[in-house]
Amino acid sequence: MSTIDELRQSLGASDTEESTDLSALVAGGIGLVCLLGAFGSFLLNTGLTAVFLLGLVLVVAYGWYAHQAETAKSLTFVATASTIVTMGLIVVFIFREALPMIQQEGLSLVIDTSPPLWDTSDAVYSLTPLMWGTFVTTVIAMAVAGPLGVAGALFISEIAPGWLREVVKPGIEILAGIPSIVYGFLGLTVINTYFADSDILGLAGLGSLFAVGLMIGLMALPTVVSVAEDALASVPESMKSGSLALGSTDWQTMTDITIPAAFSGVSAAVLLGVGRAIGETMAATVMLGNIVEFPDPIYDVFGNSITLTSAIASQYGDAGEVQLTALFAAGVVLFVTVLAISVGSQVIEARMEHKLGGQQ
Repeated sequence: MSTIDELRQSLGASDTEESTDLSALVAGGIGLVCLLGAFGSFLLNTGLTAVFLLGLVLVVAYGWYAHQAETAKSLTFVATASTIVTMGLIVVFIFREALPMIQQEGLSLVIDTSPPLWDTSDAVYSLTPLMWGTFVTTVIAMAVAGPLGVAGALFISEIAPGWLREVVKPGIEILAGIPSIVYGFLGLTVINTYFADSDILGLAGLGSLFAVGLMIGLMALPTVVSVAEDALASVPESMKSGSLALGSTDWQTMTDITIPAAFSGVSAAVLLGVGRAIGETMAATVMLGNIVEFPDPIYDVFGNSITLTSAIASQYGDAGEVQLTALFAAGVVLFVTVLAISVGSQVIEARMEHKLGGQQ
């Protein structure tokens, strides 16, 4: 092939690449316009959201056909950016709706313990009984799910034979997928009834913080077991074999090698269980009498009260404008609490990686 032919081919390839880049750029611009148009139309409620979404789908289909790599990169970026923007808008909306109640009640919204605590007729609201109910049920739930979950994960990962592990692990994951309303119905018909029929307790069937905490603990148990077992199973076999080779027993290897090496994952499993216990709605709503007051005495775990989530679920439907802002304030408290737990889990994980990495 002559030099002139090679030059012509190279120029042709360059023109093709420029044309391809230009078409990809045009398609990306049109897709961006459609995405922003759909977003703006949704916020402004103009009725054109479906049109813009259809245009975006057509642009993505063309891009996937003609520029698959560039389209895949663009879609992953858009998905990430959309997630961040959506979460940001949710946070802004919750805080904006709760702001009037925060301005009205101030710090007393979360520290006031003197009655009246929740009087819709006089527009008096305090979240302290709701926070106390959430705290008590969460502590009871984690007292159930934490130790039992870690023990169950340790048994499945380190002690159970292979055939038993293959049967138990899928069963636990199926339990984690059961809807919370099913657990709540079982708690209402079984646990509440048992406590009401007990000659010792005699709770009149209205439910109690202990019963709700027990049921939520059983609900969180499969999550803790599944996540903690994955963390324990990820510990390198060489670490366990080395410990056994040095004369350690199986129990010493589990307690001194496996659990410390997987501590970040195990702690994450427990914190996930805490998050589910704090955010559980339906079981608490179904089982509790939803009385907005402290138990008498306050340390009576068999008393009846309400939680943050059950208050939102049970009162949102018929709430007035002022009461609605109080419920949004309860949502703000939930958000801040879960955020603090998430940050705490990240700090624990970072410290364990620092320690296990030999950087003490």
